[in-house]
Amino acid sequence: MTYVVTDNCIGCKYTDCVEVCPVDCFYEGENFLVIHPDECIDCGVCEPECPADAIVADTEGGSEAWVELNRKYANLWPNIITQKDPLPEAEERDGEEGKLEKYFSEAPGEGG
Repeated sequence: MTYVVTDNCIGCKYTDCVEVCPVDCFYEGENFLVIHPDECIDCGVCEPECPADAIVADTEGGSEAWVELNRKYANLWPNIITQKDPLPEAEERDGEEGKLEKYFSEAPGEGG
């Protein structure tokens, strides 16, 4: 089992999860975080830290595509280990449907 970040992170990018991760397996895009599924040790400490409930176990239904998306961008984006402010539109975007199609950016974040 591993954990992955899903579409509710898009446009929010809360980073509360990165500081509790014992193996630093989060990677930062311009408006989204991902977990490297091959680095995640399945401890689950990040899941309750996410204010947007965007982190799920790969055993949840429909998570297969998220595992692959997380893997792809974890190999392209910089590692992030420190908490940053959420995106300005985070509260407005939290819980919005269809964020992958509407807002997802392939651009890397700054990392750090």
